Amino acid sequence: MQPTLVAVAHGSRDPRAAHTARALLDRVRELRPQLAVRLGHIELSEPPLDEVLRELRGEAVLIPLLLGRGYHVKRDLPAFAARAAHLRTAVAAPLGPHPLLVEALYERLLEAGWTAGSAVVLAAAGSRDPESAVDTRRTAALLAERLGGVPVVPAYASAAAPTVPDAVRALTARGHHRIAVASYFAAPGRFAAQSAAAAPGSAAAPLGCHPALARLLLHRYDQARALLREPARPELLSA
Repeated sequence: MQPTLVAVAHGSRDPRAAHTARALLDRVRELRPQLAVRLGHIELSEPPLDEVLRELRGEAVLIPLLLGRGYHVKRDLPAFAARAAHLRTAVAAPLGPHPLLVEALYERLLEAGWTAGSAVVLAAAGSRDPESAVDTRRTAALLAERLGGVPVVPAYASAAAPTVPDAVRALTARGHHRIAVASYFAAPGRFAAQSAAAAPGSAAAPLGCHPALARLLLHRYDQARALLREPARPELLSA
């Protein structure tokens, strides 16, 4: 029997976030109908991850619906897995950085009306963990390449600098007058709305249930399954 795929969202007071996560998992089920798929949240939303894990038996792979390394990926998820001592668990890498995410960002920008040559601010949540910023910068570099070499500046809604307005001002000072905001958020919410409001031009929608994300979830799942062949202890896939 295949391990259960447990997608782990942060959780939000915005009901659209949980709705988006469920729609994404519907896409995952369409791609792999025989796979058991569950959703759990770290905080704020139902169902809580601890409760989901208590109901499972056998093996589970936890897939963070998070876009880079940070406290939740490196500390919280392994702690959740360790508390579920009745399960054999593996914790997958975060979704980003990865070319499939870049493809989703590119298509969201096109949907929002991005035109060739326009500079981009890559708006992310932000984290105090320096590795999170490294991951966001890597995604910005990949997106710049995908967009034909236009400037893509990472910016953050909290906990890190620059902010989206600061990044827009910096690009304007460099002579860029067509600037779009790419929403590097898994789902709608306060940070995504705040970042979009700061856009001087087009603002892309969050990644949401883009088909590339469903493929990426299954890729991370397949990577992490290999950890379950090792001694029974929660592991974090590092790349």
